[in-house]
Amino acid sequence: MEMLALETPVRSTTLAVTTYRHTEFVDLTERVESVIADTGLRHGIVNIQSLHTTAAIVVNEHEPLLLTDFVAFLDRVASRAGTYKHDDDSIRTVNLGVDERPNGHAHCQALVLGTSVCLNVVGGRLNLGTWQRLFLVELDGARRREISIVAIGSFGRSRR
Repeated sequence: MEMLALETPVRSTTLAVTTYRHTEFVDLTERVESVIADTGLRHGIVNIQSLHTTAAIVVNEHEPLLLTDFVAFLDRVASRAGTYKHDDDSIRTVNLGVDERPNGHAHCQALVLGTSVCLNVVGGRLNLGTWQRLFLVELDGARRREISIVAIGSFGRSRR
């Protein structure tokens, strides 16, 4: 059987995001839609990925009381006040950096959220439901974060 290699158009970029609070939901929807417009993606998919182990990418509703509930939920899942072997300098021997933070809780919280989402793009826009928004979830801030964005599909003239 002979396989034909088809080249799929792909565009990629990195988005820098600064966070200001220890736990924070940063709405990325408009920024990612701007990236989509700049690439000219008309129909396809876009993958949005955090390049950090203590930050997550999620889709949910942007409602202030709900965001407060999310922060409380994450603290119940893995409290900052908890005890984590990852934070114990007397026993930890790998992946140690300069100015290492005690952030075992943030790693555990990220485990339940995930590092990326893949979303459909239709007509040059994210195909989100009525209340859906795209968030970077900071779990160990304040800091600068990098988000990788890869767009795959059919590209054409942007409407911007």
